[in-house]
Formats: sequence, C-alpha cells, structure tokens
Amino acid sequence: MTEVVAALIQDGGKWLIGQRPAHKARGLHWEFVGGKVEPGETQAQALARECQEELGIAVQVGKVRAEVTYAYPDVTVHLTLLEATITGGVPQAREHNAICWVTPAEVNRYPLCPADTLLLHRLSGGVCHDLR
Repeated sequence: MTEVVAALIQDGGKWLIGQRPAHKARGLHWEFVGGKVEPGETQAQALARECQEELGIAVQVGKVRAEVTYAYPDVTVHLTLLEATITGGVPQAREHNAICWVTPAEVNRYPLCPADTLLLHRLSGGVCHDLR
C-alpha cells in the first residue's frame, strides 16, 4: 500500500484543487494537491515538500481532516487529507495541468479522482467504507 498525503488549503471559504496532467494515471481528474510519503518522512514533512514542489508555496501543516484507503487498478493508496495554511508564496501550477480555488459547493462540478471523492464525502460528514 502506498501512503499518500493531500492538502486541504483554504482561503476565503474556498479550497485549492489541482488537475492532474493528461499523461499521468487518472489524467485530467482533479485532486487535493499532495503526493507520496517518502521513506523517513512524516506526513507533515511530505505534505510540506509536495506543496513546495507542486505549487511553489510554503505551508504550515495542521490536523488530519479525513483519510481513506482506495484500490485503484494500478495501486492501493492510503490517502490522508491534512489542513495546510500557506505561509509563503503564491500557488502556481508547477506539476498540475491547472489549479483552481473552489467552494465546497462547487467542488462536485469537477471530476475528482475516486479517492478524493471519498475524502470529500468524509469531510461532509458522510459515512463510507474504505474500498480495498
């Protein structure tokens, strides 16, 4: 199983999401920005590194907001969504096709990766079972 972290970055009641590049798995789907936890890293360290690499920003990582396990055809991920506050820089789409600020009500208009859809369901207080 692959450990993955994602950032719940909020500003003015909106969340930051990114669109995956077309050439990657789940290409052109939207997601909360993040990535794999490397050996020896904590979740917070991994998320801070991924936000710097993918968005060019520094973040302060907060509490866990949701987590899911999801089995894609090519990989099973344990995805943890953590609060993140921008402490430096302005988000840029360095590795994503695009980035976008959306309200919680608008996010369902974007085709999210399935694991991110489950995270969203958990954030809204829904009960769902991990898919393995």
